[in-house]
Amino acid sequence: MEGLTALAAGLAVFTGVGAALGMGMAISKAAESIARQPEASGKITTITILGAALIEATAIYGFVTALLLIFSK
Repeated sequence: MEGLTALAAGLAVFTGVGAALGMGMAISKAAESIARQPEASGKITTITILGAALIEATAIYGFVTALLLIFSK
């Protein structure tokens, strides 16, 4: 594997860090919102799960991109 390919794959996997930070912030804000308005917990939970799935998809796209960069010639 060439040096630039390894660097590109490393940067692609680095999207997982951004996804983890985004998911952590979303979950913390959801917990804060439920603490402030317990009666809205159903709606908040639904929106949080949908958002977490979209954030996780971003991390998976970065991982797949890294794998494609490493194993394609």
